[in-house]
Amino acid sequence: MPARKLMEFLDSNHVKYVTITHSTAYTAQEVAALAHIRGRDMAKTVIVNLDGKLAMAVLPASQHVDLSLLKAAASAKTVALATEAEFRGKFPECETGAMPPFGNLYGVPVFVEESLTKDKEISFNAGTHNELMRIAYADFDRLVQPTVTTFAPARAA
Repeated sequence: MPARKLMEFLDSNHVKYVTITHSTAYTAQEVAALAHIRGRDMAKTVIVNLDGKLAMAVLPASQHVDLSLLKAAASAKTVALATEAEFRGKFPECETGAMPPFGNLYGVPVFVEESLTKDKEISFNAGTHNELMRIAYADFDRLVQPTVTTFAPARAA
């Protein structure tokens, strides 16, 4: 079942969503394949440490966070990928590595890769390694109010 806090939040804000159950997968690319979603259409949540504080970097599953671009976009002095030990307790109802990109529910700022804003919908892990959710990007933007920036440049085709 998707994270209760997330479902209650979406329901209380009258957001329509689709939940897709799939066999266990641990990477966003695997989840995308199982759900028959292109990697660039599946959003992954990467937890980073910006100046000693946790933040979410949300980007297409097919891309990687460019830490130097994120550091500049966040006007941070230091940036690093957070370790599981650093963030595990911050998302108690979520399986480690399956956090939905709703940092506002957990007191964590959210940075969204600009390329995701071009899509009508956003698909993401729903708090488990067996489920994802899909909602309108406009609803995600309205509820999360992420900082939109470029930190995962598109790869050459």
